[in-house]
Amino acid sequence: MMQNQGPAVRLKNGWRSAGDMDPRLVILSRGPRLYSTRRLAEEAEKAGWAVRILDPLSLTVVVDEKGGRIFHRGWPVECEAVIPRIGYSITRRGVAIVRQFEQMGVIILNPSLSIQQSRDKLLASQLMADAGVPIPVTAHVASIEDTDRAIARAGGVPCVVKATEGTQGSGVFLVDNHQQAHQLVQQMLERGMRPLVQTYIEESHGQDIRVFVVGGKVTAAMRRRASGSEFRSNFHLGGRVERVHLSELHKSVALAAANILGMDIAGVDMLESRDGPLVLEVNSSPGLEGIEGASGVNVAAAVAQHLDARLSAVREQSRAEAQLPDDTAPDNTLLTE
Repeated sequence: MMQNQGPAVRLKNGWRSAGDMDPRLVILSRGPRLYSTRRLAEEAEKAGWAVRILDPLSLTVVVDEKGGRIFHRGWPVECEAVIPRIGYSITRRGVAIVRQFEQMGVIILNPSLSIQQSRDKLLASQLMADAGVPIPVTAHVASIEDTDRAIARAGGVPCVVKATEGTQGSGVFLVDNHQQAHQLVQQMLERGMRPLVQTYIEESHGQDIRVFVVGGKVTAAMRRRASGSEFRSNFHLGGRVERVHLSELHKSVALAAANILGMDIAGVDMLESRDGPLVLEVNSSPGLEGIEGASGVNVAAAVAQHLDARLSAVREQSRAEAQLPDDTAPDNTLLTE
């Protein structure tokens, strides 16, 4: 970790710095006062980063003969690293901004492709299944006529009906009969949504495990339990969180899921079935409040340490490339009169 040079101070254009020569970090977030955003900024500042929190919707991309650049209120945004906290509702706009930062050679946690893949539950399931990551049986429903066949493939009712896109438990329903399933599928199709039918894991009803992965390492974990009769265990839906001990199998499955989606930071949600852990989904902008409280782990500090490691690797590579011979220079020993 880089040496902290003193308390953070406010600089021009919104930068918060702990020293004069600090590397610059931009956190893309629409909620600068949200717990996760604040914690990431705090720990990055302690690690010696100059931090700026920017609303991705306030940024503009300009592409000209010099390439692409990003501006905020008319000023160019330049930095060494970016942490995107892109909400589901602005995925398209946010991903475009992240992609431009990538083209500028900035360190990104997570890249644009990873965000896109994680937001599409069907695509993420396909990628994980192809890589051997265990997931619940999931069937895409292209038309209302496919509903019964999809239910049969998922093991019958009760089953879970969900939209391919959504977050924090939205668009996820537990149905007890074929009529309910048909009604939900019909409503989703009429709204232009892509419905999925998924196996209901009875033994994991109302609970799951969230594993927080940072830089290819399991950093923290928690068990989430639903409140009352709710079967979704999301913290934002009032679910309770508690410390959990992970088996080596759980760890390896979580790491595999984060790796196949190319994520530096991932919240891997797993169900506990009789046959072992099943990955439900992988979140590219996982919240920190529940997991830091339940696990007692300083997850934000782990993210800052990973940023330091990424920056050190980039600087080392730059130094190594600077020492390489110039292949474009003519070799005078081959010249003849």
